[in-house]
Amino acid sequence: MEGYRIRGLQVGDGAALAAAYRRNRAHLAPWDPSRQESFYTDEVQEREVERNVALAEEGRSYTYPFWRGDQVVGRIVLSNVVRGPLQSGTIGYWVDREHQGRGLARAGVEHVVVAATAMGLHRLEAGTMLDNAASQAVLRRCGFREYGTAERILFIRGEWRDHLLFQRVLHDDPPGNPGR
Repeated sequence: MEGYRIRGLQVGDGAALAAAYRRNRAHLAPWDPSRQESFYTDEVQEREVERNVALAEEGRSYTYPFWRGDQVVGRIVLSNVVRGPLQSGTIGYWVDREHQGRGLARAGVEHVVVAATAMGLHRLEAGTMLDNAASQAVLRRCGFREYGTAERILFIRGEWRDHLLFQRVLHDDPPGNPGR
């Protein structure tokens, strides 16, 4: 990952994210829900950044953009963080079409595995559309195991789509031991 870095989302990152989404609009279309035109504006992305930074402060969701210089070239999100007896979170990621094949997705997943383990989470989950073999390969290389199919779970490209579900158990310590 030479020349790239991953860091937590910060207020002020909206314009760089908007530019990345505009550059990758067609590339992400097969995997993303339909977006309003305003989604691709700097202003809307900065509001999303502010919302996501607040969610991180609440311990509910964490966004980590991938950077090359001052350009966002992807991102990974740890969301749906649930505490109590579950101690789980969900990951989702994408990589800029011009930066694929350089290990960014794998590095992002590994980054979140380390962060989630430090937070004391027990388990991570991810889902991929059935035909997303590249993402499935990333998850498998990062120690995730397929455990089922969620039928018609997300509305993508005008219809409800099935997803393969993957999980990785991070440790077997009881809840409340985040200092692993």
